[in-house]
Amino acid sequence: MSTASVANHDAAHDHHDHEHHDNFVTKYIFSQDHKMIAKQYLVTGMFWALIGGLLSILFRLQLGFPDMDMSFLRPILGGWIDEAGKLDPTFYLALVTMHGTIMVFFVLTAGLSGTFSNFLIPLQIGARDMASGFMNMISYWLFFISGVIMFISLFLKTGPAAGGWVVYPPLSALEQAIPGSGLGMTLWLVAMTFFIASSLMGGINYITTVINLRTKGMSFSKLPLTIWAFFLTAVIGLLSFPVLFAAALLLVFDRSFGTSFYLSDIYIGGEALPNTGGSPVLYQHLFWFLGHPEVYIVLLPALGITSEVIATNSRKPIFGYKAMIISLLGITVLSFVVWAHHMFVSGMNPFLGSIFMFLTLIIAVPSAVKVFNYLTTLWRGNLIFTPAMLFSIGLVSFFISGGLTGIFLGNSAIDIQLHDTYFVVAHFHLVMGSASFFGMIAGVYHWFPKMFGRMMDAKLGYVHFWITFVGVYMVFFPMHYIGIAGFPRRYYSWTNFEFANMYTDLNMFVSVAAIITFGAQFIFLFNFFYSMYRGRKASENPWRSNTLEWTTPIEPGHGNWPGEIPAVYRWPYDYSKPGAEEDFIPQTVPLSATPESNLPHEQELVKVELEIMKEEEEVLVSNETSH
Repeated sequence: MSTASVANHDAAHDHHDHEHHDNFVTKYIFSQDHKMIAKQYLVTGMFWALIGGLLSILFRLQLGFPDMDMSFLRPILGGWIDEAGKLDPTFYLALVTMHGTIMVFFVLTAGLSGTFSNFLIPLQIGARDMASGFMNMISYWLFFISGVIMFISLFLKTGPAAGGWVVYPPLSALEQAIPGSGLGMTLWLVAMTFFIASSLMGGINYITTVINLRTKGMSFSKLPLTIWAFFLTAVIGLLSFPVLFAAALLLVFDRSFGTSFYLSDIYIGGEALPNTGGSPVLYQHLFWFLGHPEVYIVLLPALGITSEVIATNSRKPIFGYKAMIISLLGITVLSFVVWAHHMFVSGMNPFLGSIFMFLTLIIAVPSAVKVFNYLTTLWRGNLIFTPAMLFSIGLVSFFISGGLTGIFLGNSAIDIQLHDTYFVVAHFHLVMGSASFFGMIAGVYHWFPKMFGRMMDAKLGYVHFWITFVGVYMVFFPMHYIGIAGFPRRYYSWTNFEFANMYTDLNMFVSVAAIITFGAQFIFLFNFFYSMYRGRKASENPWRSNTLEWTTPIEPGHGNWPGEIPAVYRWPYDYSKPGAEEDFIPQTVPLSATPESNLPHEQELVKVELEIMKEEEEVLVSNETSH
């Protein structure tokens, strides 16, 4: 697009923006403004985080206090609490299933990526909106419909899906297997179909926007690491989610149309079913081809947010910008070739297992590069401990401790022993769940002023951080030890195993820690909603940051910039530059305006920059003359 056409497009957009007046429905419900859609994703994700967390508290009560009378829950859970006051075993499986589904897909995929990709991509690349505002709106409402269907399934008489969040056949393929494989499983599959459609539409929009709508001067080498992370996350989702759709579609065929993609030689009640020729391992391959990239669909946006927050609050350039991009690209590629490390216990050929083991250990390299670069950025920085900074440092801590246990599980000989124990639960909750959740919370604290024009209360943020940070380690660190001892996961009751009884106190400790950690999230919720209306009013650039979103008005309208979109002249991490008057130089400041701090290679760029600025002035003069 030429400079003239950009200017004309801006003028046309400004005219449209002044003429167009949104009503309540078009502004807050069926909005096509990327910022409002981001807020819709955020609030919906927070709702689902509460539901998912509450479900985990229910099954932690069962695990921590297996002999407790739960009759007090009967008004809420009804028939799922029996006459003796015990939780129904089938419902326990449903709780675990729905907790995993909600947290992985609805909170950490849609809530995290949907919020920050939508909010930041146009603002940080210098675009008026997403490439397609209408498609963006549809992607949110498909997610919302998916959530409604999943929520309805919680209230079925036979209960929601109860085959684990991975819904492995044959359990999930046979309605007569358990109550949770009936209508609840059908609704799970329908909800996930809508969810996949939503994710694909969002991903297409993010990729198209980053490639086509960057402002003048915003080359790929000047993109913030947040945008790199969101862009590559969308690429991963676009390539992997269709495979999950295929897996779910074949499962629907097996359930409803008599096919045998995943079924063979099944006996129920001593009676043989007619299904032959299928293999449940086929489903595992299809699911984990999405399932492992899904780990990075969840992690990469959080890592991108952390890169921005740590650089801003260290008042230092991010260490190894190019290495960070290469590591993101390496993770993107490698995430597609390690899926079968989830299947070491499926009877896989040992030679094939050794290949996946090798690839799994290789993916630790780009992850280690990111950790090293975060630590080096923090080293000797002028650190400002905002709540966002604390949560970002917490993410790095979880990424290190959880990542180290991943090296154990990447080794097939060790994984076969640990796979069905709480060691695995502890590992993925630290490295994926807690780390990504901390990245999401850091993003909320950091960009809240841009979202709502007000500041969140920092003191409440500190309390929220320390209770949550300590609580997460108190929940998941002990799980590593009981997992090494062979404590089995997915078991409703373990009191019949004599070896497990020595861990009664530890299980109780974990459950109490989980309840306290869950309770701490209400501090965040109060801070969020109270600050939205009563918080201290924010300045235009409260964190003294370099990226483009802080050049917009305090609360940007639809279109983001009231006038022409600013051009970009430098990378986004010019913090504490020797010779500079201040400790930050925004991307919109020309190199020619800062001769005192320019590096030798930047002095060469000044000549090119001056020529471009001269051409710009000529175009603007010609446009004014023609008008």
